[in-house]
Amino acid sequence: QVQLVESGGGLVQAGGSLRLSCAASVRDFRNYVMGWFRQAPGKEREFVATINWSGSSSRYADSVADRFTISRDNAKNMVYLQMNNLKPEDTAVYYCNINPPHPAYWGQGTQVTVSS
Repeated sequence: QVQLVESGGGLVQAGGSLRLSCAASVRDFRNYVMGWFRQAPGKEREFVATINWSGSSSRYADSVADRFTISRDNAKNMVYLQMNNLKPEDTAVYYCNINPPHPAYWGQGTQVTVSS
């Protein structure tokens, strides 16, 4: 049984910052590559960032590469997404999942709204 619970979203002005958290209830969490994904209204869910099992390697979508930072704490079964210099186009529901994502593991997500 895998449960992923996202938190930390909210309403922020353009240029602001948010830190998203993902709590993972999964055995052997450290074995999984983890990722953040997002879905904007009327659009397909898209990849945002991913991090390897140890946290030593990460990769980002071009649209967020110089603004977002993914990290993880294997001792706490947590994944984080630090989002800086937010833009209105970052408005979306943000989800964490293993990467490649498993369809059964999607959680409720956390809403991020960036006002201009």
